[in-house]
Amino acid sequence: MAKYFKEIEIPRQKYFDALPFPSVVSPNTSLSFPSSLSLLTDAIKNEKPYLDSLLHKTGAILFRGFPVNTASDFNDVVEAFGFEELPYVGGAAPRTNVVGRVFTANESPPDQKIPFHHEMAQVPEFPSKLFFFCEIEPGSGGETPLVLSHIVYERMKEKYPDFVERLEEHGLIYIRVLGEDDDPSSPIGRGWKSTFLTKDKSVAEERAAKLGMKLEWLEDGVKTIMGPIPAIKLDKSRNRKIWFNSMVAAYTGWEDARNDPVKAVTFGDGKPLPGDIIYDCLKILEDESVAIPWQKGDFLLIDNWAVLHARKPFNLPRRVLASLCK
Repeated sequence: MAKYFKEIEIPRQKYFDALPFPSVVSPNTSLSFPSSLSLLTDAIKNEKPYLDSLLHKTGAILFRGFPVNTASDFNDVVEAFGFEELPYVGGAAPRTNVVGRVFTANESPPDQKIPFHHEMAQVPEFPSKLFFFCEIEPGSGGETPLVLSHIVYERMKEKYPDFVERLEEHGLIYIRVLGEDDDPSSPIGRGWKSTFLTKDKSVAEERAAKLGMKLEWLEDGVKTIMGPIPAIKLDKSRNRKIWFNSMVAAYTGWEDARNDPVKAVTFGDGKPLPGDIIYDCLKILEDESVAIPWQKGDFLLIDNWAVLHARKPFNLPRRVLASLCK
């Protein structure tokens, strides 16, 4: 029997080591019956080894042309993959639960770009996989650029060997000031109550301690100090080093009424980072990235070990939903 999924090529894909990035799959047109949601979820379960292998090879798969129209449809798709859910504890972005395992993606204002990051790289427990789903296509802009982490590591090591050595030796410390409640005007505006899923300061302290995070309470919020935490990791499943940190995102984007981005991240020994190298790293991230415009019904599966993602500014409307997996 013909496979349900078919790999296709679309504009803006790039090739690394002769592999397309990201992979793009659509329904196999040689099938003699129309696609349906139940057919899709059955195919995900039946062809899971193929999808797992494709994800491992290329790091991200864009699914295009499938009958996924609502948040509830997307939840069914996520469930079909069978990955365990990861509770969103310790992440910075303001998010709202929509249905089941589905949340809004970062709710920061549309004119703000969100810099490249691995999801929750600044805490010890991060998702290994994440899904995005385009429920409402952007008026314009609003792409979710992707970049392969090992390529960034290789380019940075080649250009700044001493800097990368210091990162590998010391890691990074992330410092962020949280208000009590969520601030939707900020890309890092999650308040401490929703960050730690509690209104009780002592419970927040317990949960922060489990993450290896120190808290310093302020009059109207809390200063969180995370680290030292590794900035370079070994992706054991692919046996390669990866650029696994939120350094560029913190240094160039963790800015709001409470936070100064230059103070948001330091070397693990507390020394400041060289701004010129960080901005050059941002250029490398942008040069190597792929940004495919969203179409309604697209859903994207990202291996969070292999790939960093970002968000471009956009014109309304746009609604992209997310789901995080262990």
